[in-house]
Amino acid sequence: MTHHLSRRGFLGLTGAAGLTAAVAACGGGTRIGSGAASPTAAAPTFTGGEYAGPKVTLSYWNGFTGGDGPHMRSMVDAFNKQYAGRIEVRNVTRRWEDLYPAVPTAITAGNGPDVAIIHNDWIGTFAARQVLIPLDDVVGALELTESDFIPAVWNAGVYAGKRYSVPLDVHCLADYFNGAHLEKIGLQDAPADKAGYEQALSELKKSGVAHPFWMPNKWPAHLMFMSLLWQHGGELYSEDGTRALWGSEQGVEALNWMVRQIDDGYSPAKVAIDSQYAAFKNGQVSLTWDGIWQINDLKGNAPSLKWGLAAIPNIGGTAAAWSASHNFVLTAQAGKDANKVQAAKAFVDHMSRQSTEWAKAGMIPARNSARQAPEVAGLPQVKLAADVGIFHFLPALPGVGDVQSKALELAVAKAVLKQASPADALKEGVATADKLLADNKRKYAQ
Repeated sequence: MTHHLSRRGFLGLTGAAGLTAAVAACGGGTRIGSGAASPTAAAPTFTGGEYAGPKVTLSYWNGFTGGDGPHMRSMVDAFNKQYAGRIEVRNVTRRWEDLYPAVPTAITAGNGPDVAIIHNDWIGTFAARQVLIPLDDVVGALELTESDFIPAVWNAGVYAGKRYSVPLDVHCLADYFNGAHLEKIGLQDAPADKAGYEQALSELKKSGVAHPFWMPNKWPAHLMFMSLLWQHGGELYSEDGTRALWGSEQGVEALNWMVRQIDDGYSPAKVAIDSQYAAFKNGQVSLTWDGIWQINDLKGNAPSLKWGLAAIPNIGGTAAAWSASHNFVLTAQAGKDANKVQAAKAFVDHMSRQSTEWAKAGMIPARNSARQAPEVAGLPQVKLAADVGIFHFLPALPGVGDVQSKALELAVAKAVLKQASPADALKEGVATADKLLADNKRKYAQ
């Protein structure tokens, strides 16, 4: 599986039907740790990044099966070398779509991860099921604060007033452009605002590019919609997690803009999944919005393409881009062993500080200090963090992935495929979403 498909697989399936249900069904629907002492009860307070206990072995699960995998393995190897004789971390790599449903079941059986990487939109679900243990003491002891992190990604790790994660990175939607195409219309970079972008599309079409901006109806259409929703001043869900808000006037404006790209002839109709990215790599498409994980794929697999990267344009009036984050978490399995808890926290602290190496995998380091390192500052994706206010994340609502896949994503697809107007598609989707949100409230006993 190629890097971009692997990443799409995780993001597209992170909320796919059945995954959240599998998490909820684990242990007959009971919370891991329910009826027992708190998993952190036996663990001493964490006081720093060192470890002085007996030798322990940690099982570390992650989904880095693509081009990012070698970079993560290099970081784990460096840790094992430094802590030889004290801590051994065993790197277990699984596809994201397999990892998420497997984690709760494996922890219940005692053969799951002690420490893991999960995405921010799974923190609330796993925290509500007590799959995770809080990390407030580790961030306090190490004096980790919002001031050294991108604020939005730092805040995404909090659920019900407790911190459950330490963020490693940010990966966001970006605008890839064909430099040769833009040069034909006198541009060196992708336009940053609505007027400039639409003018460029018009001129590109006149210059002979049949369809300069392909509009997908599936991946990553829902990421595009969320970005445009936030740009227009809209929100996804109410603060209490009981209502979907993306059927608002702002949502309709966002989805109308997407559909209009087909109506104006800039995109063919019924763009199949991944075909817009393939067409960009082949030099057919002038501009395309996709995740920054495509950077290394383009570097390695499109040697003749003259491409560049920019923040997605500000169409709605406020700069915003869908974003997600890889986060280190400690599990309830590790929580049963005080030494594993200490060792795992030392591991998380070490890995967070090594995010300079992780940036080479194409990610934006979450730590400000890492982004300022000379070997990182010049990487193409880091310039997207010039304004960290653009990064927007899904809220930490338990089961939010199911709501996304069963309601929002389907509504966007229905409108782009011209099966319903944007307003009608969103109205129908919101009705489904509100039912799912109510079910999640009961399921996760919030």
